[in-house]
Amino acid sequence: MTDIKQNKIRVFLVDDHQCVREGMHSFLTSRSIAVVGEASDSPEAIRKVRKLSPDVIVLDVNLPSMDGWDLASHLSRLVPKSMILAYSIHSSEEYVVRMVRCGARGYVTKDQPPAELLAAIKDVARGGLHFSTGITDAILAAMPKSSNNQTRSVTLTGRELDVLALLADGLSNKGVATKLGIGVRTAETHREHLSHKLGICTVAGLTKYAIQHGLTSLK
Repeated sequence: MTDIKQNKIRVFLVDDHQCVREGMHSFLTSRSIAVVGEASDSPEAIRKVRKLSPDVIVLDVNLPSMDGWDLASHLSRLVPKSMILAYSIHSSEEYVVRMVRCGARGYVTKDQPPAELLAAIKDVARGGLHFSTGITDAILAAMPKSSNNQTRSVTLTGRELDVLALLADGLSNKGVATKLGIGVRTAETHREHLSHKLGICTVAGLTKYAIQHGLTSLK
């Protein structure tokens, strides 16, 4: 966890829209946050972040040349002490879960007020987690962690296990259908059966179950 008790939080902004970066920069600096650098694409972000090692990297999910999750994964290895906060127009669970799997400690949607971004930066800088209001708490299930909770014993078919593993890997119903060579409706039916058997209604919750029971390569 970064020591922020004595100094300002050092933030690095990654967004391909200059107006967005300027808006964040102006707001954050007015709130005693030190914006130490900015980047409009992945190569620039990698080059600068390596030198600056900021406390928090505010990272847009959609970037030219490299998707946000790939960049998040790379930066997590490059500067492991820097906390990654995703900042995006997308709020679907698939996006959020994938970003968390790639190292993001929080996820804020761009339709939230600036105060939400500020609160998220402070939370992740302290080593905590922060997700926008409206994003289900089950998203936290994508975070690798141990648990003493025991899920009831259930029996899943081979196809249901296949579907569960692919959902945990971040695939949509359409992606699952393509991967398994089945119809989208059939994939949806398998997911419905999984939800009914496990008592879990969200992709994030199914991902958590898969991780806890060793049904996916995720850790």
